Amino acid sequence: MIGFRYLKNVVSLAYDHETCVGCGRCEEVCPHQVFVVCDKKAELVDKDACMECGACALNCPVKAITVDAGVGCASGMINEWLREHKLGKISRGNCCD
Repeated sequence: MIGFRYLKNVVSLAYDHETCVGCGRCEEVCPHQVFVVCDKKAELVDKDACMECGACALNCPVKAITVDAGVGCASGMINEWLREHKLGKISRGNCCD
């Protein structure tokens, strides 16, 4: 989904270049190509394309990436899809939400 845009400069994504070991997992799992590995380190190339799904942070073995997954556009898109299909809403950690 190259070129997809959310609101400019509001994403909670943070990346620590010094901690990165260049494994490339963030590049592999990101659905919007926010990261690219170059010279044995990941580079954050399109931060505003991040949908805050959390895949990069969950797959980073050295915790060089943090993001408040579930608070941004990904959560909104998924919940809207569920509403449209009359399947309810995603729980935020409580079994009875």
